[in-house]
Amino acid sequence: MNPIIRKAVFPVAGLGTRFLPATKASPKEMMPVVDKPLIQYAVEEAVEAGISEMIFITGRSKRAIEDHFDKAYELEAELQSKGKDALLALVKKVVPSHINCIYIRQAEALGLGHAVLCAQSVVGNEPFAVLLADDLMHVNPGTPSVISQMVQIYKQEHASVLAVQEVPKEQTRQYGIVSSTSWNKHSERITGIVEKPTPEKAPTNLAVVGRYILTPQIFSKLDSKVPALIAALNWDT
Repeated sequence: MNPIIRKAVFPVAGLGTRFLPATKASPKEMMPVVDKPLIQYAVEEAVEAGISEMIFITGRSKRAIEDHFDKAYELEAELQSKGKDALLALVKKVVPSHINCIYIRQAEALGLGHAVLCAQSVVGNEPFAVLLADDLMHVNPGTPSVISQMVQIYKQEHASVLAVQEVPKEQTRQYGIVSSTSWNKHSERITGIVEKPTPEKAPTNLAVVGRYILTPQIFSKLDSKVPALIAALNWDT
């Protein structure tokens, strides 16, 4: 199995109903946190991990995401003519020159598993990352990003990697919850995963958050008739 993660999938076709009315006319991934939209934080996290191909699974009303990562000729010309060099540099570095952005339309919002399946033709037979932009990950200064840490684990284990966090027991019904056994100092081996269990049925309080490293074998499990990523992840991939 190729130990290099070159591609990242960003499922951004969802309607963002949890954020209404803010998302009525603007994608949730474009909601700003300080001076940058959520999707840019996720892309920067992938770039830090050495990923160079960004695959966006988009839908209707998501044009703003494509525009954000496109070259803005008029804006750049305007800033240059007015000598606003600092702002010009800021606009140009939204997407580093070595990064390739690919956009795939998901015609129907059939869930995260289907969105990942939409990327199969571009991902091919390679391991890849999946980043959910509305899960904003914060690390301490000097600490590698979450996806960078996961890439390093993948290079050691050559197996799918999921990011998890501890949640209060009463919140397990909001997440996919994993069961696991001890593996090494920095990771555990997942033995099962349950989608949104009630607190009394949750095997642990370890909740899956929006960062994944997946092997290409996941595609054979993601039947379009059963578009649930959670079901596929119960297989040893």
